[in-house]
Amino acid sequence: GYGLTAYTMWGVFPIYFRALTHVSPWVILGHRILWSAVFLSVIVSLRREWPLLLPVVRERRNLLLLAAGGVLIAVNWLVFIHAVVTGQLLEPSLGYFINPLFSVALGMVFLHERLRRWQWVAVVIAGLAVANLTFRGERIPWIALSLAGSFGLYGLVRKKVDINTLHGLLVETTVLLPVALVGLMSLPTSQPSPGTLGLLSFLGVITAIPLLLFGAALRRLPLSTVGFLQYVGPTLQFLVAIVL
Repeated sequence: GYGLTAYTMWGVFPIYFRALTHVSPWVILGHRILWSAVFLSVIVSLRREWPLLLPVVRERRNLLLLAAGGVLIAVNWLVFIHAVVTGQLLEPSLGYFINPLFSVALGMVFLHERLRRWQWVAVVIAGLAVANLTFRGERIPWIALSLAGSFGLYGLVRKKVDINTLHGLLVETTVLLPVALVGLMSLPTSQPSPGTLGLLSFLGVITAIPLLLFGAALRRLPLSTVGFLQYVGPTLQFLVAIVL
């Protein structure tokens, strides 16, 4: 349930970002990091869970892994935003078709997960379909490969950290926050309209909720199972690109 809800939300997100095509992808990314950190901080404050973060912050390994996760998710966000605002949504769809295969491979190599017979059949079918889509293109699909690699590695990193999903995401966005603030202050941009500012500020909510659901799914499911669930997202993105 957590995983399906997260991927359904990600599948229809391009509609939201399409309304921000007049804003620079770098500005959108900065606002996305800023408001995600604010929204998560409010949740942690309301739940009075700040003391629970101290054990995490004190462990160097956790901090390094979460910092790496923050960088990976920021790269993923930026490439995805760039693709949507420049009218290249089909390529992110291809990237997220590739990513489940990458997640399955990472789970087998690094987490020693094993697939059942029919899961192998599903992997082979998906692999052939992805290869067909990839090699029929006119150029190397760098957007697709960047999205697949960054999000697959992000899932592996989060799987390696034994931390509450909410707290882990807060640490990741907090690590990115100083860079985001510097970027927003230094990037040349005009004063956004109230409607645009509203869309930008609400990015924190729509970013945090599916990532929290994704993290909850990762803590309960094998990485290979999460990889199979992920086909919901790119299928919806493909339909949004073609139909809408």
